[in-house]
Amino acid sequence: MEHWSWFDGFYMVLTTLTTIGYGEIHPLSQAGRYFNVGIILAGVGLVFLILGALGQTLLEFEFNNLFGRRKMEREISRLKGHYIICGAGRVGRAVARQLESKPAPFIVLESNEEKAQRIRAETNWLVVHADATLEAQLLAARIGEAAGLVAATTTDATNTYVVLTARGLNPTLKIIARASEEGAEKHMRTAGADQVVSPYTFAGFRIAEAFLRPHVINFLEVALQRSSELGLELEELTIDPSSVYVGQSLRSSGIRQDLGITVLAIKREGEEMKYSPAPDALLCTGDHLIVMGDPSRLRELEFLAGARK
Repeated sequence: MEHWSWFDGFYMVLTTLTTIGYGEIHPLSQAGRYFNVGIILAGVGLVFLILGALGQTLLEFEFNNLFGRRKMEREISRLKGHYIICGAGRVGRAVARQLESKPAPFIVLESNEEKAQRIRAETNWLVVHADATLEAQLLAARIGEAAGLVAATTTDATNTYVVLTARGLNPTLKIIARASEEGAEKHMRTAGADQVVSPYTFAGFRIAEAFLRPHVINFLEVALQRSSELGLELEELTIDPSSVYVGQSLRSSGIRQDLGITVLAIKREGEEMKYSPAPDALLCTGDHLIVMGDPSRLRELEFLAGARK
């Protein structure tokens, strides 16, 4: 338009868009000035648009972080009768999936911030970046109100320390620990673990039993995983003090006759578990029933076990 060299044109556009404004290199015609006005409006508008988009993105990120943290804090403050999973490795995630399927409330404490963020983004779990060996972190997870704790970090030493710390904060808490080495079980039990589970020992047992008793293992696996293949589940229920079943015998309760549910065992506090209990066995407050039956009937029994007389 003005018949300038390409560098003069580039230099003029650059000084115009950056609002430096050294002045015109060569005198502009009226048409050139109109063109320059268009460049100024478009360039400055584009810059403000980009800055606005970046500002909006940063604000949204900060607001999401702020509200996300507040939402997490509210959820944690409402936790009661929940389970604390220390470690989001393969074992910890498997525990979380089982609790989620129940569903049962739980919180995951993971010391690796990147892993905690990734799992939080991939699931709806309550995952917190925290070191479970620290008392303050366990207190923040409301260990005093928890129903149980799983020490499932990757090392036996860390799990032992988690058990020791948790037991000191809550003497009545049920604690289950993961052990990799055979010798670690003794130390974890001494530290206060109620149960110690070795994934490798369990895997060896499972493989051997699959050879020796394949149908029994398949039956238990299907029942425990709440599969619809057999239309049955294994469940554990507790008789509430206000339940309609308190003081009744198994026969008079109608659990077998009316609901079609089999009571495999009864565990009473302070006593050995009674397998295949007799029909005249009495049901008392706090009894734990190991039952098997149709899933819908089990939900009905679960309601009745806690229903008022």
